[in-house]
Amino acid sequence: MYKILLIEDDETIVKELSEVLRRQGYACCVWNLMEDMQSLLQREEPHCILLDINLPHTDGFVLCKQIRSFSGVPIIFVTSRNTDMDELCSMTLGGDDFITKPYNISILLARIAAVLKRTYAHGETILTHRGVYLFVARSVLAYEGKECELTKNELRILYNLFCHKGEIVARDDLIDDLWDNKLFIDDNALSVNITRIRAKLKELGVEAFIHTRHRQGYWI
Repeated sequence: MYKILLIEDDETIVKELSEVLRRQGYACCVWNLMEDMQSLLQREEPHCILLDINLPHTDGFVLCKQIRSFSGVPIIFVTSRNTDMDELCSMTLGGDDFITKPYNISILLARIAAVLKRTYAHGETILTHRGVYLFVARSVLAYEGKECELTKNELRILYNLFCHKGEIVARDDLIDDLWDNKLFIDDNALSVNITRIRAKLKELGVEAFIHTRHRQGYWI
């Protein structure tokens, strides 16, 4: 299920849009206009953001620039501002689409679906944590628009860790999973693969993503 983050100060629009999106099978979350944006995105891990420009105490352009400093999550501007300069500015700052109010809900839903399909290879299993995306079918790890390919072993290890994020995954469980999938790996090879994964994460700009619990296992 894709999750949509709404950044909008009009409570009526938030309520109506949330109901529409949920009926379409999306999960929704809403920024309370106060919480630190990076903390919010790391906690909620949305797949797309619907962002208004006119907001109290800030504006959507400032937020878009801030978000782009640490996340590549798709951003669709949904706003009553409708000048060519507004649209150009939104694209320049990293927006993925621009829709003016009042909008046709069917067109908005189509735009959301198109952005999600373009970003996540529609139909593919995508796991995410702390802004890092694991594209299972393509065996690709991505962060802030950068990607790297994974080996079969690396993919299986990361798949397990993403599926149990916040929990320690035992070394023996990782080895058993790889053995069951007929990918031979011994205890030392597991350590080597973890080291390689960490190196790939570092190349993407991600530090301290996989943690080690001595004699127990790993967790993200």
